[in-house]
Amino acid sequence: MSARQQTVQLAEVILDTQAEGPGRRAALWLQGCPLHCEGCCNPEMLSFSGGRRRQVRELVHEICAVHGLEGISLLGGEPTAQASACAALAGGVKSRGLSVMLFSGYTRAGLETRAQTEPALAQLLAHTDLLVDGPYVAALTQERERWIGSSNQVLHVLSDRYQRDDPRFAAPNELEIRMEAGALCINGWPRAAASLGVKDRARGSR
Repeated sequence: MSARQQTVQLAEVILDTQAEGPGRRAALWLQGCPLHCEGCCNPEMLSFSGGRRRQVRELVHEICAVHGLEGISLLGGEPTAQASACAALAGGVKSRGLSVMLFSGYTRAGLETRAQTEPALAQLLAHTDLLVDGPYVAALTQERERWIGSSNQVLHVLSDRYQRDDPRFAAPNELEIRMEAGALCINGWPRAAASLGVKDRARGSR
């Protein structure tokens, strides 16, 4: 399939959020995950048969039309399960000056090993500036470190776009609540969503 025909299966899109990575970002939750971590905050995104299929080319255009975005965040679900589409999406926005943050339930070491024989995954990692890796482990749930759901997960800086001592990385977690189709929706901090009793749209790493 050519880059112009590439499609991706998405569960959710928020085109402008400040709760899913540094700065203002478009957040895209991928539909489907083979890991099925116990306590996953997005169980409705585990099946590969749900969500909505979108053309990558159209998504890049839609995202880049939002003025002032710093980058995109790929969450899930499991973005690397659609590595080819995510690589095309990441490459498209990076060519227009945006950064890429990737949340994966696989470890960085595991991804890099797979990338040696999976060209699409290698391409996706090459486009990634920030990686949050590792499966969500409910027994290790933590709320101190930003964008990290359980203490086994790590935020990796993969390019010179960011520095590990960026003060935004140490800022408190943020919570966003919006009204959509008559329902309250939340993203940015799943445990807070549960305590508030509202619909949770949260990062797949949590």
